Amino acid sequence: MNTDTRIALFDNLEWIDHLPEAALLVDAGRDLILAANSAMGRLIGTDRKSISGKPCTQLFTDQRPQLIAFTEETLFRSQGWSRDFFLQHRDGHTVELEISSSRVGEAESQNLLLLLRDRRQLRTLRERHDANHYHRGGLLEWRRVEELFKDMERENQLILHAVGEGIYGVDAEGRTTFANPAAERMLGWRIDELMGRVIHRVVHHSHEDGSIFPLKECPIYAAFRDGSVKRVGEDWFWRKDGSGFPVEYTSTPILDNGHPVGAVVVFRDISARLEARQELQEALKEVETLKHRLEMENAYLQEELSAEYHFHEIFGQSDAIKAIVRRIGMVAPTDANVLITGESGTGKELIARAIHQSSSRRDRPLIRVNCAAIPKDLFESEFFGHIKGAFTGAVSDRVGRFELADGGTLFLDEVGEIPLELQGKLLRVLQDQQFERVGENRTRAVDVRVIAATNRDLKAEVQHKTFREDLYFRLNVFPIESVPLRRRLEDIPILAQEFLNRACQKFNRPTLVLRERDVETLKAYHWPGNVRELENVIERQVITADGRLDLDLLGQDTAALTPSVPTPPTRHFDGDLLTEEELRELEKRNLVRALKISGGRVFGDDGAAALLGVKPTTLTSRLKKLKIEPRQYQAGA
Repeated sequence: MNTDTRIALFDNLEWIDHLPEAALLVDAGRDLILAANSAMGRLIGTDRKSISGKPCTQLFTDQRPQLIAFTEETLFRSQGWSRDFFLQHRDGHTVELEISSSRVGEAESQNLLLLLRDRRQLRTLRERHDANHYHRGGLLEWRRVEELFKDMERENQLILHAVGEGIYGVDAEGRTTFANPAAERMLGWRIDELMGRVIHRVVHHSHEDGSIFPLKECPIYAAFRDGSVKRVGEDWFWRKDGSGFPVEYTSTPILDNGHPVGAVVVFRDISARLEARQELQEALKEVETLKHRLEMENAYLQEELSAEYHFHEIFGQSDAIKAIVRRIGMVAPTDANVLITGESGTGKELIARAIHQSSSRRDRPLIRVNCAAIPKDLFESEFFGHIKGAFTGAVSDRVGRFELADGGTLFLDEVGEIPLELQGKLLRVLQDQQFERVGENRTRAVDVRVIAATNRDLKAEVQHKTFREDLYFRLNVFPIESVPLRRRLEDIPILAQEFLNRACQKFNRPTLVLRERDVETLKAYHWPGNVRELENVIERQVITADGRLDLDLLGQDTAALTPSVPTPPTRHFDGDLLTEEELRELEKRNLVRALKISGGRVFGDDGAAALLGVKPTTLTSRLKKLKIEPRQYQAGA
């Protein structure tokens, strides 16, 4: 509005009094009534001059939020219409209003002209007009039209009642024109409560998260703005009680001579479908988890099948083997933890498998863990698993060995190799049968039977504080000793023949016969590597044999496998030979002397291994076999 127009408008406001309807001229920016006409004064029973100059919100005291929204809509659209307002008459009765509004002046102007009508008077005038119209048309015509409309209304009502989807109509201003019973039921509003109201503000005002959904962004309004059908697959409607529900809807414009005059909205509650989809996603996730677990189990079992086992059954007739078989039969039906002790190569894993196969858990896997081969930093991940992103390199979720063994048996081989600081975490799982994956707060329950094996003296480890006493007692519920081969020499012929048959078949060689002198040669050796060493020697003999076993070559092989010992003191006189026990004692004294000189150090340039001219790992193995603890010879020990 230019300056001259504004001056002309506000210098002469008498024009408003000539309007046939109650009118207000309002400055929305200042919330000020600039002028009111006499009809406005009569509408509320007061003088028009007493209205001018007052805040407009004071006139609509109890409807301030609605007035602000209506004002913003008028400024946005340049015009508006509402049936949501009312005023209090001076005598106390309420005047229900129908208000038309329009912007006065240019686009930036905030002046509004409001035309107010008494809805009760409007109804009276319409009824009078309809009565006169029908009277002029004659009674028969009136009845014909009445019946026609009744029939149309009846058909429409039958259709609307029969449809299961919610249906409502809006005019070009977005105000409700009708709604079917399904819409009432889903929204919780009665049709008379919705009629004439801007339904977006009632049921579509906010997104699911509570954020405001501006009316100008509503697809329902867009349908009759551009005259195209809008289909929305997932949105949110609000009920009268404040609760909400997900919907899909179609908004179809209603055209009159090519001009959109409103829209029909058909919507349905999709809560059940979304819940079903969520359940399906969770089920698929669970299936994926189970699939991943089965893939890991399958990969593990394939790895186990491809591994080289010593034998698949327990062979032997010695009292030691019979005692082991009896103990397996006693403990297998229970869920008691078992600790298998014995030297390397005696078949501790075979005993564990026999226990598992004789138990009620035989249909679930036996999961083997070589505790000595697990890096310290990966101990928790290997045992308990991890989730994606738990640490550098964790690119996906991983199932741990405990979870893989759920319902089955977990075989902890070389359990004495677990670092002391990690033994407490293992103890907790054994006690509670619960664990958490690395990086995850969720506690998982498992049903796992534990069988542990070691070639160490765990009692001595407990005394030296290198193995937790409570973990030892938790594992050692039922002990089984795997007897070394040198203590059951009567089993050597059976084992040797079994290995010989397998090796001939494995290497596609003719069947070889194990002679008596071969058996005696095998019995004469002390077998530090136990059954594993016997199997290796037999296989080597089959590879090098030319039609029969070569005892001389066998003697060379076994001699080569005999633990090396320092050259004993010069004793060249005839008849003075050292027994095996004397050789072992001599080796032990030599090793102890080296440890004393090196101060209990095994590694390094001044360590015992360097003094003896052997590899540190070789020396460590010999010290374990002879049960010599290097720390006893450290300074201050």
